[in-house]
Amino acid sequence: MFEEDDLPYEEEIIRNPYSVKCWMRYIEFKQNGIKSILNMIYERALKELPGSYKLWYNYLRERRKQVKGKCITEPAYEEINNCHERALVFMHKMPRIWLDYCQFLVAQCKITRSRRTFDRALRALPVTQHPRIWPLYLRFARNLPLPETAIRVYRRYLKLSPENAEEYIDYLRSCSKLDEAAVRLAAVVNDESFVSKEGKSNYQLWHELCDLISQNPDKVNSLNVGAIIRGGLTRFTDQLGKLWCSLSDYYIRSGHFEKARDVYEEAILTVVTVRDFTQVYDSYAQFEESMIAAKMETTSEMGKDEEEDIDLELRLARFEQLIARRPLLLNSVLLRQNPHNVHEWHKRVKLYEGKPRQIINTYTEAVQTVDPMKATGKPSSLWVSFAKFYEENEQLDDARTIFEKATKVNYKQVDDLAGVWCEYGEMELRHENYEQALRILRKATAIPSKKAEYFDVSEPVQNRVYKSLKVWSMLADLEESMGTFQSTKAVYDRIIDLRIATPQIIINYAMFLEEHNYFEESFKAYERGIALFRWPNVYDIWNTYLTKFIDRYGGKKLERARDLFEQALDGCPAKFAKTIYLLYAKLEEEFGLARHAMAVYERATQAVDNTERHHMFNIYIKRAAEIYGVTYTRAIYQKAIEVLPDEHSRDMCLRFADMESKLGEIDRGRAIYSYCSQICDPRMTATFWQTWKEFEIRHGNEDTIREMLRIKRSVQATYNTQVNFMSSQMMKATTNATGTISDLAPGQMGLDDMKLLEQQAQLLAAEAEQDKPKLKEKILFVRSELVSWGFAGDTAWCLCKCMFSLCLSLPPEVQLEQKSVPTAVFGGLKEEED
Repeated sequence: MFEEDDLPYEEEIIRNPYSVKCWMRYIEFKQNGIKSILNMIYERALKELPGSYKLWYNYLRERRKQVKGKCITEPAYEEINNCHERALVFMHKMPRIWLDYCQFLVAQCKITRSRRTFDRALRALPVTQHPRIWPLYLRFARNLPLPETAIRVYRRYLKLSPENAEEYIDYLRSCSKLDEAAVRLAAVVNDESFVSKEGKSNYQLWHELCDLISQNPDKVNSLNVGAIIRGGLTRFTDQLGKLWCSLSDYYIRSGHFEKARDVYEEAILTVVTVRDFTQVYDSYAQFEESMIAAKMETTSEMGKDEEEDIDLELRLARFEQLIARRPLLLNSVLLRQNPHNVHEWHKRVKLYEGKPRQIINTYTEAVQTVDPMKATGKPSSLWVSFAKFYEENEQLDDARTIFEKATKVNYKQVDDLAGVWCEYGEMELRHENYEQALRILRKATAIPSKKAEYFDVSEPVQNRVYKSLKVWSMLADLEESMGTFQSTKAVYDRIIDLRIATPQIIINYAMFLEEHNYFEESFKAYERGIALFRWPNVYDIWNTYLTKFIDRYGGKKLERARDLFEQALDGCPAKFAKTIYLLYAKLEEEFGLARHAMAVYERATQAVDNTERHHMFNIYIKRAAEIYGVTYTRAIYQKAIEVLPDEHSRDMCLRFADMESKLGEIDRGRAIYSYCSQICDPRMTATFWQTWKEFEIRHGNEDTIREMLRIKRSVQATYNTQVNFMSSQMMKATTNATGTISDLAPGQMGLDDMKLLEQQAQLLAAEAEQDKPKLKEKILFVRSELVSWGFAGDTAWCLCKCMFSLCLSLPPEVQLEQKSVPTAVFGGLKEEED
């Protein structure tokens, strides 16, 4: 059936019957026409070109579209299947044709034909094309209601792609083929070259295998579960708890409860970490509890029976014993983890309290197991506790035997062996065996045949213990209590000769000699100690020595005492000099000359630490005032003001000025205030300026107050020119209550400094006008002699000269008030009748 529009295409085909393009143009033209005509054209084209993949692919796709939505029992489906078969005669190497055909057959629910077609495709196509067929084949097999078919397909597939074994195992689990799944999973676990596509580690796969075989003991028959899990125990030593629980769970689900209990007992006696022990113990306790609950239910249903009651009581007793054993089992775990842990051995002994036989066995095992070189803690404490256990049970001979063995152990530290000897001696003292205690300690301190240095680790501790101060100290105490004077003195001398003495030992030796009235011998002991030690260790010896010497001789041997003090102060650090200088000055005050004491105080102010210099000057001033009178302190004040830091210098100036004002020397006081003002920023030291202001109100006049305010402005301007100080002050402007530049000109931070200073001067002048006292009559001053002052700074000197000139230029009509000089000024140097 041809139409007129078909003639050009037919003519072209007649001219080029073997051109695919001509046939495709014709087919495209008839695409929307009658399907039978279109199929006929495809058949004509394929008859001419049976090897054209393009024609076959489009033809088969067109035929499949034509039956889409129809019932699968239609005859058209079989016709299309035949077309696919004809196409495969020529296209058997084309995987797309096979895939489309297989999908078409699966959609028709032709199971056997589909399976055989998949097999034909795998045989026809090269191996490199098989990965395109297998996903569709496996999906088809998984959807079948017959697991055996899928299993066989998977077995063939895994021969080609063994890395996809996890997919097969998951399918076996889904269809309850657990025995086959366990076998496959075991093979995967044992294959070291296997790499999981799901990112699972070998341990995770092993754990899945353990869970699978332990939770399904009735379905897994092809594997030796016990051997597999025990193999995992040796392989994964950091996850023993889970593996032991899996093995026990397997026996519990299999109904072998006694085997499960044996596995739990073996587990808690072999695990070496607290985590694994906790997992196993909790599972064990839960198992026993569930067994008791099941037994109680069975007993209640079947009625009371004597055998059942006995069995139930046995289970309860076993459960109670398990709970009671937990601390001991946990201690065993820790000791397996570190058998050289001394503290855990002591805890184990406490757990056996009330059981002497177990305690003795534990101590024996401990001293045999613990290696002193690897021990955590002091291994000597095990021997001492072992001996004390026998002592508490009144078995002194056994305790002595333990101590004797303990003294022969090669400890890591000398202090361990020294502790054993001391404990040995104390045990004899507790039982009043004083001679025996002395004999033990003398034996401990005896010089060995081969001498060794105390810190020479290459030598055993037995050759070094003779230099242990702990043993010597105890021997000295015993000799003082029970020995003779000569034996005790010999012990102390030996300690000093061995050069192991401490400052406390030296002091104890000297005190011992002093108690027996050997004063010069005690002083010699101090001298030997001083020769042994350096600062600061020698400080306590010097302090005690000087104190005892002064108490003993007082002023009888003054020159010797002075030599001792000079020797002590030679090389003395500034941190320790204060106490010695004060002791020296006290000696001179009580037994020497006052001027010597003042010289000592003078040296002390220079030698002590900077933090204590202020306090030393205070003591110096106080003692000088008491000895020579207040006027003598002027030079001291002057020097203190020069050398002390600003914060302490201000305090000295205030005290100095206050003293001068009390003595009636107003001009001197004013000069001191003027000098101190150069180091007192008005914004930071408002107290000083307030004190000066009160001083001027009491003793000055309008001109002196103006001068004080002028100095205050000048000082403040000086501090304001310091850039760093200005920046820090501006940052604090919001909280500063003493009046900074920002307070004087708020909102005008862009003005220059001179303008701000002028505003500040105006405010200070206004403040001076308000604070100016209203005097009814002129203020009268007390005239004083002109004294040259050594204050540093030209400003202070000019101010002093101005103030002295002001005092000298008073008009002649002013009547000066005359006052008598107080007697306290002379410090007792003036007789009352004078």
